[in-house]
Amino acid sequence: MSPAMTMPEAFRLERTAEHAYQGPFEPGPPPAHDVVFGGQILAQMIMASALDHGDGAKEVKSLHVVFPRPARLSEPIEYHVEPMHDGRTFGSDTVTCLQGGRIMARGVVLTTADEPDFIRHAAVAPPAVPGPDDLPAAGIDGRVVPGAEARPVGGGHVWTRWPGGPDPSARVNDVSAVAVHQGVLAWATDGYLIGAAFARHPGHDESEAHRSIATGVVSHTISFHDRFDTRQWLLMANESVWAGRGRAHGRCDVFDRQGRLVATCTQDAMIRSAG
Repeated sequence: MSPAMTMPEAFRLERTAEHAYQGPFEPGPPPAHDVVFGGQILAQMIMASALDHGDGAKEVKSLHVVFPRPARLSEPIEYHVEPMHDGRTFGSDTVTCLQGGRIMARGVVLTTADEPDFIRHAAVAPPAVPGPDDLPAAGIDGRVVPGAEARPVGGGHVWTRWPGGPDPSARVNDVSAVAVHQGVLAWATDGYLIGAAFARHPGHDESEAHRSIATGVVSHTISFHDRFDTRQWLLMANESVWAGRGRAHGRCDVFDRQGRLVATCTQDAMIRSAG
């Protein structure tokens, strides 16, 4: 597979000015819901930060994003990167997502250089669930990168992989492949925690979203711990830990097939009556 085929099309940002990038835009009639999936914005922010630095000397440690407005599929998306710090060990950027000059989302990216272990532990273990080979192949799931697979286990847990990914040690389109894998996983973590909240309340489900129930992610934080390869199956263990007052809070622990904890994320969402 050539390097040109190892990056999702949505990750191919165009540099428009210093510290400024534009996400892929294909004009045409909008779909039923003219809203950009939040996971795409998470991934594109990681790519904008990676492109802005270019050398790949650091990788993303964490990304925290607030979504004040929904971005539209029918308009181009711009990303402005504001470097805050670029030291020997840590770096940080503010990445702003804009449409028509209005802020749709803003994120803080913390980057880090690799260092040897001083101490090491993981305080959570993967849930006892069937492996991906024991589950039926699912159809297209719009909550993961196009071309990726998602196999729900039940109880909010989902196996996912993106077979088209690059070797994690490679460089792809002027960025480290580590950033590509981080973007693929960040995209996938955004879409299941609202469903995990509904799973605790029989009689409601995500099919009511944008109809009788108004839902939306308002903030999302992901931290990367160990390196991983999204060509291999990863388990997203999703849990809704609190809901009330029109909001829901969830967390997701991500494990590889060997049981290593490779990432964690938390999310605050809106869930309220649309009436």
